[in-house]
Amino acid sequence: MKIVFSTFLFFIVLGHSCLYAQSEADKLEAALKGELADTARIRVLTALVKEYQFVDFTKSQAYTEEALKLAEKTESVKHKVDAYLTASVLYASTGDFSSALRFDNRALELDITTKDSTNISRDYNNIGHDYYDLGEYDDAYFYFTQSYRIASVIKDTLRMLISLHNVGRVFKELGQYDQALDHLQLSLKMSQEHHDTEGIAYALHEIGDVMLRKNQYDSALNFLTDALAKVRSMHIDEIHPQVLANIGSVYLSKSDFSKALAYYDSAYTLHAKTNNRYGMAEIELGRGIVFIKQKKYDEALDKIEKSLVIARELNARVLEIRSFYQLSVLWETKGDHKKSLEYFKQYKLLEDTLFSQEMQGKLLRDQIRFETESRDTQIAALSRLQTSQRSELRKQEFVRNILVVVMALSAILLITVYRSGQRRRKINMLLLNHQDEMEKRSEELERLNQVKDKFFSIISHDLRSPINALAGLLDLIDKGAIKPEEMHKHTKELKVRFNHTRTLLNNLLDWTLLQMDKLNLQAAKINLYRLVEENIQLLGSVQDKKISMLNEVPENAIGFADSNTINLVIRNLMTNAIKFTNDGGRVVIAAREQGREWIVSVSDNGVGMKPEVLSMLFDKTAPYTTRGTANEKGTGLGLILCKEFVEKNGGRIWVESAEDKGSTFYFTLPKS
Repeated sequence: MKIVFSTFLFFIVLGHSCLYAQSEADKLEAALKGELADTARIRVLTALVKEYQFVDFTKSQAYTEEALKLAEKTESVKHKVDAYLTASVLYASTGDFSSALRFDNRALELDITTKDSTNISRDYNNIGHDYYDLGEYDDAYFYFTQSYRIASVIKDTLRMLISLHNVGRVFKELGQYDQALDHLQLSLKMSQEHHDTEGIAYALHEIGDVMLRKNQYDSALNFLTDALAKVRSMHIDEIHPQVLANIGSVYLSKSDFSKALAYYDSAYTLHAKTNNRYGMAEIELGRGIVFIKQKKYDEALDKIEKSLVIARELNARVLEIRSFYQLSVLWETKGDHKKSLEYFKQYKLLEDTLFSQEMQGKLLRDQIRFETESRDTQIAALSRLQTSQRSELRKQEFVRNILVVVMALSAILLITVYRSGQRRRKINMLLLNHQDEMEKRSEELERLNQVKDKFFSIISHDLRSPINALAGLLDLIDKGAIKPEEMHKHTKELKVRFNHTRTLLNNLLDWTLLQMDKLNLQAAKINLYRLVEENIQLLGSVQDKKISMLNEVPENAIGFADSNTINLVIRNLMTNAIKFTNDGGRVVIAAREQGREWIVSVSDNGVGMKPEVLSMLFDKTAPYTTRGTANEKGTGLGLILCKEFVEKNGGRIWVESAEDKGSTFYFTLPKS
């Protein structure tokens, strides 16, 4: 009865809150119907987005899009930034963190032009959130610490507190729980001192999550229950479902499956209200783990596979890693060790990619630099305290002895010099930060220039050669220097050069459209078998190496992607395979299903590649190229285009090769 009454009371409070929100929303919508200037209209629209964000996602999204359209027309930086931040918050609440990152970066670019340090610190923190949610913790740590640095310069205590809290979250995800607790407990203490009740709720939730990961379940439950009480009393909708989900995870760890599912269901309902697909996928994964424990394997498989599909669609790599691991556990429990090993390999591969040595090294360097600067700040603070204490002693001595007057004047002079030095230090720090930004921009420009130079080199060299050959041949024909029986030999060579040049021109045009963002992709159902068959017919008529090409793609292989770009990918990969296969060799094109994807492969039994070459194939700053088995020329541009087009269609591309044993290129496509 107590539980029923509490639930009833909760819905009464929730209903009252919704009525109040609806009343405010009605007033704003009435104002929207009147004649308003664009800037005033943007303010009303962004307010409506916040009103409907946790009530009616469809309306919230519509108002966001209208605010963005108006913002692009206005010259007001402030209103553009407001619209971008509103869009970022909305997309983040749905789990679309990539879109949120895009809008936060736009806001940062505008705030940098106004040199508003407070807003820049806020934008760095928002971008750090986006990278954190995407699982890119090295970038998240960098932006959180940058936010802290700027906040410390302008003495924005609240922003410093938030940054410390977020740095603690990064350490939590990296498994450095002691460091995470140090930062989170410090942020909790600062929130209590500044009476920041919302900050207290966030800190309690994160500390509870750390305790859960340390397997201290009773402690975790205490912190999370306190956090839930504050979240509900203050209507902090952003983390309400997360707190419920973590409490459900505690009960799961304590093997209280009925309570775990009850909390997961409550969290799922709240995520569904904001269409937060990432949050719903996390809950599906939690339910799947419960069903594994309950030996309901079919239901578990359904839930975990749903989580994996959404994780891939959102590029949520941490959630994808967790899903692969639980699928491995599920099949191991069912006794299918082969499937279990397959999922475990995918789990380890993705985990090693995400938590690579490069990422760990970058994070360690940022951590050392941040901690060093923090210690310098503490030392400076102690120095100021000591100076203040000396000044107080001198004042007391002045009362006792007139000679203190001289010492007091000296102290004043020292303080003036010290403050001047502090100002210079701050200015130098800002100049150094500016210099770092300029160096980064310079490196980026240099990289782009290298790309430009490479493609100009391709145009100037590889296009000139066949044209010169054609001019020479025409000149010889004009002079009658070529006998009729020699024409076949020369035209055959010219045909090879022409085919190479035509392929190069098509690739250059496609690459140019891609760089100018003028290439419109139109996804539709495509028959992969038919596409491969057409390319076999085309390439079979122009290649003279007597290479057999086999189409092992199932006739029912229907993908969902842009037909033109995928056709180019298949043709480029087949051309590449023919190029590096000896006369009489074999090229096999195949496809197999995996989850919601088709994995297409192009294999040859040609010369293969050394391991050091594999890492260079898709580098657009320095395209790798070498001559084929029949001395065919190349530019390396084809594989770069393949990578760009596959990723534009939502897939991935990779290669496996061994020297003298041939190569296999793989790419994925969504299923229809």
